[in-house]
Amino acid sequence: MQASPEPLSSLRRALGLLRILSEGDGGGMRLKDIAEAAGCGQPTAHRALRDLMMEGFVEQAAGGKRYRLALDFFVIAARAGQSGGLREHARPALLRLSATLSDTIFLLVRNGYDAVCLDRIEGPFPIRSFTGDIGGKVPLGIGQGSLAMLAHLPEPEREAVIRFNMPRLLDRGFFDEAALRNAIATARTQGWVNLNTGLIPGMAGVAVPVFDAQGRVVAALSVGTLAERLREDRLPNVVAMLRGEAEALGAKLNPFDVALRYPSRSLSTMAG
Repeated sequence: MQASPEPLSSLRRALGLLRILSEGDGGGMRLKDIAEAAGCGQPTAHRALRDLMMEGFVEQAAGGKRYRLALDFFVIAARAGQSGGLREHARPALLRLSATLSDTIFLLVRNGYDAVCLDRIEGPFPIRSFTGDIGGKVPLGIGQGSLAMLAHLPEPEREAVIRFNMPRLLDRGFFDEAALRNAIATARTQGWVNLNTGLIPGMAGVAVPVFDAQGRVVAALSVGTLAERLREDRLPNVVAMLRGEAEALGAKLNPFDVALRYPSRSLSTMAG
């Protein structure tokens, strides 16, 4: 006779439930759906979820009818991922791009309604940029890297950012909401952003989004250069190089990297 499968231990069952919850959305999952995905009864799933809640790894949402991963889970995952963070993975790509293109390369991440410069490799040509040096920030929607991220946010987030940032963009000389939405549509269609708006005279730039393994935009790689160095004959090659590096970078990212959610914490380690 063939031996019956060994029953799952409580630890293995709990770990399985964490994996199931990680695939749900922010609104949480119903107990019925969790139990079905785990292949167990609802009472068994409920006991395991209760233990995970006591440890701070799971919380209830939507009036207690749904379950989702809690803050402590993400804190532990972030700590585990700090040895291979976004800036560390991206630095070789920035160096390669700057050496190959002889231009200044930026790594930007989103921080709420803003884009933050997480790293920068200076090229030989003196330029001015919207974000300035490392740690500089601008409202999402200004500058090529910022616009590349905004364009690829989920629609509800994108609309919330547009509503909040439009007065800030107008204060900085941006044209109007119609122009912003046209730029977003173009960025989504072609997959990259090329700006030569005249907001910084003589400067131009091109950027591509960086997506994680789940297809979420988490950063942008951007080139800032003189307008005369980003003409139509050179632009396709620059875009191709950026996209190649962005795709390779995205495949290496830890989704719990602290730099993706708290850029200021990542920047604070640079002085150390």
